[in-house]
Amino acid sequence: MTTGTLLILDHAIAVLTVIAWFAAAGTAATRSKPAFLLLVVALVVTAVRMVAIVPLAGRGWWFVEEKVLFGLPILGVAAVAAAVLAGPRLRAVARSRETTRSGDTTAGVVALFAAAFAALVSFVVAFVIGYPLTLPTALIAVAALVAATMLTARVLTNPEENKPESEERAPTAAELNRRRFLGVAGGVVAVGAAGTGIGLALTSGASTTQGGGPGPASVPTISIADLRGLQDPAPGGVVRTQLVTARKAMVKLESGREIDALTFDGTLPGPPITATQGDVIEVRLRNQDIDDGVTLHWHGYDVPCSQDGAEGLTQDTVRPGGEFVYRFRADQVGTYWYHTHHSSHVNVRRGLYGTLIVKPREEDDRGALDLPLAVHTFDDGATVISGGGEHVAAPGTKVRLRLINTDSDPHRFALSGTPFTLVAVDGRDLNGPGEISEQILRLVAGGRYDVVFTMPAEPVVLSLDEGKATVWVSPRGGRRDDTAAGPDTRAWPELDLLAYGTPAPVALRHETANRNFTLVLGRGLAMVDGSPSYAQTVNGLGHPSIPDQLVAEGDTVRFTVVNRSLETHPWHLHGHPVLVLSRDGVPASGSPLWVDTFDVRPGEVWEVAFKAGNPGIWMNHCHNLPHVDQGMMLRLRYDGVVSPFGGGHSGHHD
Repeated sequence: MTTGTLLILDHAIAVLTVIAWFAAAGTAATRSKPAFLLLVVALVVTAVRMVAIVPLAGRGWWFVEEKVLFGLPILGVAAVAAAVLAGPRLRAVARSRETTRSGDTTAGVVALFAAAFAALVSFVVAFVIGYPLTLPTALIAVAALVAATMLTARVLTNPEENKPESEERAPTAAELNRRRFLGVAGGVVAVGAAGTGIGLALTSGASTTQGGGPGPASVPTISIADLRGLQDPAPGGVVRTQLVTARKAMVKLESGREIDALTFDGTLPGPPITATQGDVIEVRLRNQDIDDGVTLHWHGYDVPCSQDGAEGLTQDTVRPGGEFVYRFRADQVGTYWYHTHHSSHVNVRRGLYGTLIVKPREEDDRGALDLPLAVHTFDDGATVISGGGEHVAAPGTKVRLRLINTDSDPHRFALSGTPFTLVAVDGRDLNGPGEISEQILRLVAGGRYDVVFTMPAEPVVLSLDEGKATVWVSPRGGRRDDTAAGPDTRAWPELDLLAYGTPAPVALRHETANRNFTLVLGRGLAMVDGSPSYAQTVNGLGHPSIPDQLVAEGDTVRFTVVNRSLETHPWHLHGHPVLVLSRDGVPASGSPLWVDTFDVRPGEVWEVAFKAGNPGIWMNHCHNLPHVDQGMMLRLRYDGVVSPFGGGHSGHHD
């Protein structure tokens, strides 16, 4: 059973526990005979929850901290109290034909409601507050439990509050104790609220975490603007210049449908940017009328930091009428893409994206069919494969499909009609990839796969998400037979990238890390850009309150990325490929897998490593772009590097 399944099971049992205790308490309040049976059910469900937490705890402390330290202890105490105070009397009621007097069962009913409130608080803390458990959270939760219990006691005891003023009396000892208890509860609430407020107010995005390495050194500072890299072509290379204009446009898609889009040069996707290894790419970005502003981020391409296109961190946003020139040497071969990094959760979906392809200088691909295929989903939910449709290749032709996922969710590809080889992931070649067939390729958000095959004598069909869109490669010209559907691929297994290809030694895999960072991804209440929010969090915090990760050039850095939420988080570090070391404690066993985005599914724990060799301040975030807007973003900062553009704390733009 996967950790994600255990998380869902834990939530389901927690909800059943809440229902069971409230059912027992409500039935006991009416002094009905089934109350004892419902109490037994509630105790059994509580015991099941206690036992069910054990395998989840075995998957990592991150998944159970608030349950083990807070939720289950208070529930266990409340459950025992309810069993002791209410059990004997409810059992007597169940065995007799008479009901007991109200006074005989009030204490037991209050105890049952206290257990119900404890079950509810336990679930809310785990589901809404999340990781990590803090003292203010515990205080607030305990105060809420106490206050709810005392309010219930007050209602059930029904003190005489409607007597005429002439019948004044002194408060009883019970009323005095109740008032004191309510006063204490109110004090705990106030202290917890104050602690939470102070904690949120003092949380600052300016702080850093060192990952076990040394703190900031006394080194001369360098501005991001001065990190420009190589500016001249390599021998045999040229400077490839291109003007790209961001503008609004009505665009007709290959399907014939027209959409009101934000575009680069009025096309979807934007103009393809191509180069040969060693060329210099120079792109002049001009903003014609995109009101919100625009930048260009070269996804997966390890450009110098000044060219990264991270608004507010590596450059200012290009406003209407403005320009920005990007220039970098294309030494990195492979399949990549570009997109705006300003309000990207909205503007990428509306069309501000394009492809970037860099080919080897010595490659002879004459006669081959090379297809960049960018998958994109628009605001109305329609998903298209740009460059798709039907293509013709003679039998024996080498065909390369460059699959690019520009969306925030993963996509599933199935290639039928021929065996194929997955030769590259995220632009990096795999070592010794084997020929495969009838397996699903699950492509992470922002990721790229290069698929190669030799054209057979019959058509080859690439299917997206069980037929949502298709690409046909045919050995003959003419219109394809639309009635000839591809095979049913729903039962095909998913290719496991961590076990695919041939192993090869990589020194980085065995190096002792200079810095180790743990990122626990979840959902919870947090400050996002200065406002309280039910956020997508990293270690319980939202952008920009998440501390920067400090590294020094030359460091070996390891990330442990934990997903304790019920959503998938495609993790993307700018400026660096990472080597996948393990998933859920199982080491990668296939080709060395270098990626710039990796999918951390619910309950998964990934370990990756990289060499800090590209100085700058880099965004490090989930590439589900709405998750970024909801707070799941932080920065990796090289010691001694500063930003003249505000440090990347602008709200909801990345």
